Amino acid sequence: MKAWAFVDWELALSQARMLDRSPRRSALHGVPFGVKDVIDTAEQPTEYNSPIWRGHRPKADAACVAQLKSAGGVILGKTVTTEFANNHPSQTLNPHNPRHTPGGSSSGSAAAVADGMVPLALGTQTGGSVIRPAAYCGATAIKPSFGSINRAGLKMLSEALDTIGIFSRCAEDLALALSVLTGRMMVEKNNGKPRIGLCRTPRWSDADQATQANLEAAAKALAKAGASVRDFELPTGSVDLFDKHKHVMAYETARALAWEYVNFPQQLSNNLKTRLDEGWKISRAEYDAMRETARRCRRALAERMRDFDFLLTPSAPSAAPASLASTGDPVFNRAWTLLGVPCVTLPHGAENGLPLAVQLVGAQEDDMALIAWAQWAEKTLD
Repeated sequence: MKAWAFVDWELALSQARMLDRSPRRSALHGVPFGVKDVIDTAEQPTEYNSPIWRGHRPKADAACVAQLKSAGGVILGKTVTTEFANNHPSQTLNPHNPRHTPGGSSSGSAAAVADGMVPLALGTQTGGSVIRPAAYCGATAIKPSFGSINRAGLKMLSEALDTIGIFSRCAEDLALALSVLTGRMMVEKNNGKPRIGLCRTPRWSDADQATQANLEAAAKALAKAGASVRDFELPTGSVDLFDKHKHVMAYETARALAWEYVNFPQQLSNNLKTRLDEGWKISRAEYDAMRETARRCRRALAERMRDFDFLLTPSAPSAAPASLASTGDPVFNRAWTLLGVPCVTLPHGAENGLPLAVQLVGAQEDDMALIAWAQWAEKTLD
């Protein structure tokens, strides 16, 4: 599946043997991880899938990597990212059909976990780079609340958006990993009577027929299991979050990659170079206006979420598209990233042999409760 940028088998085995002789440090003791190759590792290269950084070896682990190693995790290797975690497709293939995209930018992490190569992996999301590839590849994943996992040692694209996320094969494993990385206590499994908001979003028409039917079927199944399911409308002005998220992402990404843009333009893909060109054209006034819209919608959403335990919404507009020239459309991810709320994607359904998924969205900072509900939903939908 070409999911790995670098693997050091000998290092992983030596770490595992050392841990076998050590007292158990956490629930993740001895568990192997993949780490997206935009997150620094001192013992393995970090190259951001760019020739500009070929052979780069950081002096220190990123904070999240150091935490995992301290908890007894074994870093198996670096998973493939798209170029600087942007939209230029990587070499990774979808494990269900190699002619279809695995998504991006955390393509390697999603494919490695979905294909059973590793039980857990780290990714990052600036637009839809955790939830969408997990949905396309059939993995479970969480994009936590903004700032939940420390970002020191991450190759930053957007100070306002970048969020470190986790891929796994079940929601319970997400809870274990997120508890270690955030220090938050795990929540007891819930009793199966959640208040669910069915959120089709203003971009419902972008979802294909299979995705729409799949979400409606999931809502009916959860209601049959005891949930109260009601339609949920996003606050006024939220449509701008879907359409203008790029004003924040492009503005900040252009400036975050200013050194590469100025000094090595010929070593950037045309895809990324064009995106950075556009980012430099966005005015500070447009950027500030979009951030103010997001703040206003964030406050309004927090008020409306008081009556709901989580929202049910699409993870992606379709199953993985039949193209390796694109990583797919993050239309059902961008708004939630800009709002900073936690999101979990669960595999549910299939279309032509490719996985479909549903997305659960929680209140900001309510990550552990959302994962507890995700465990209930996972069991119910199975």
